[in-house]
Amino acid sequence: MTRIRMIVLAGVTAAASTAALALPAQADTRTPHDTAAAQCEYPADVLDLTNWKMTLPTGENEDPTEITQPDLATFSAKPWFRVDEACDAVQFRSAVDGVTTGGSSYPRAELREMTGGGEEAGWSTTEGTHTLAVTEAFTALPNDKPHLVGAQVHGGDDDVTVFRLEGSRLYITAGDDSHHHLVTGDYELGTEFEAKFVAQDGQINVYYDGKLETTISHDGDTNYFKAGAYTQANCENSAPCDSDNYGEVHISSIEVTHS
Repeated sequence: MTRIRMIVLAGVTAAASTAALALPAQADTRTPHDTAAAQCEYPADVLDLTNWKMTLPTGENEDPTEITQPDLATFSAKPWFRVDEACDAVQFRSAVDGVTTGGSSYPRAELREMTGGGEEAGWSTTEGTHTLAVTEAFTALPNDKPHLVGAQVHGGDDDVTVFRLEGSRLYITAGDDSHHHLVTGDYELGTEFEAKFVAQDGQINVYYDGKLETTISHDGDTNYFKAGAYTQANCENSAPCDSDNYGEVHISSIEVTHS
């Protein structure tokens, strides 16, 4: 007599004979890409976006689209803000003809730091320690003016320090000095690195792949972090003036700590 027993698989009950159980298991023919795609639909599936909001290069003039939590947890906007094909990074893309904020003439697909209560973050460089670590790669630059910002400390109405790529030259800026510190003169598009800011005691230490590159003095209490693709070109200095001319950054990890 063939014995029958009940098997529960993922909440589904089925009957199987001991003869059937003796058969070789069928191989899973899904590729790693198929498996990842099934588990990854939104950028928030790859990055912890709990305390961020997203600004897109779309919307009305000087009124770009902004997505906040909880909507950001299930939001994607191809090609501006989406998971990459391998599901191990998020693509940020900003075209030269994109919508800009009222305080800038350049478009962005960029995250802005928020608090746990859903308010815009603002912290002091003289109280506590504030850290942003971003693993990212610049993957495309606009024509004619190939300048792109990938991560920054912002204070009030202006940036304090950023990672800025100009062609193959990667800089760390300090206020209005866009060439404050040269990290490398031969950066190749697609090269992943860790950008890190540590703000404390009225200073910001800036690291590239774990190495301290420069220290910037800054005393302010309205600071916050940003990361993404802040294209430093527009239709007045870069052609063609269309969505195929853009800056792009892929971010595979982002972490903020305050202590």
